[in-house]
Amino acid sequence: MQRSIRSWMLVRTAFALSLIPLPSFAQSATQPIHNIVLVHGAWADGSSWAKVIPLLEQKGYHVTAVQNPLTSFADDVAATKRVVDAQDGPVLLVGHSYGGAIITEVGNNPKVAGLVYVAAFAPDTGESAGGLAKPYGPTPGVTELRPLADGFLVLSDKGVQEDFAQDVPDSVRKLLIATQVPTQGAVLGATISAAAWRTKPSWFVIAANDRMIAPEQERASAKRMNARTLTLSSSHVPMISKPAEVAAFLDDAARGTNNPKASGN
Repeated sequence: MQRSIRSWMLVRTAFALSLIPLPSFAQSATQPIHNIVLVHGAWADGSSWAKVIPLLEQKGYHVTAVQNPLTSFADDVAATKRVVDAQDGPVLLVGHSYGGAIITEVGNNPKVAGLVYVAAFAPDTGESAGGLAKPYGPTPGVTELRPLADGFLVLSDKGVQEDFAQDVPDSVRKLLIATQVPTQGAVLGATISAAAWRTKPSWFVIAANDRMIAPEQERASAKRMNARTLTLSSSHVPMISKPAEVAAFLDDAARGTNNPKASGN
């Protein structure tokens, strides 16, 4: 009789334990990506993703574009982390240009399931965006940067038209000039405390005609990261000049974040 009672209690306990939900971190490990957070780069704002956002929303994603103040690396990291924290589940974190340095730092957030670099800097631990670019020499676009009295930098109209977005319609280039956000020069020297791409799956859009970041640098970064890559015949802003291709690549990345770390292709 006692053995029967013990057996019944064990069965009841096992059934009760089966009803207890798994911890949230275990759920998120297999939960499909619904949230995509887009991080803009220097001399730009969140509107630089305007062509990609509706394409991703049509695919069913919840998309948020960060508005970085570009006043310091710490401020930009905080602004991006705030948006990531506000999401209701796992996040695909996407960074353009200097935004790549930001996602490299913020990507350590446990909500971030994968990282996508779009014509971006991808520093390692202890590296900075500016330091990463030094071996490749100044690009044409860098020579068009103009310092302001308080340490901020702006890109000349010529730089926007010929080096930043040379393959987009003139009306779009005029809009980029009008909405340009001055960027504190010190952000390019800020170092990464821990590179998230070392532990998170990574993807990289290489802009073959980039005149702001050397395409050779982008290829080397993607190879070092063992990132899955997409090469586009594009200026520094492929999300504007080739939004359909970029959106499709982000969709592939979001679908692939539950797989082991992607290998380069």
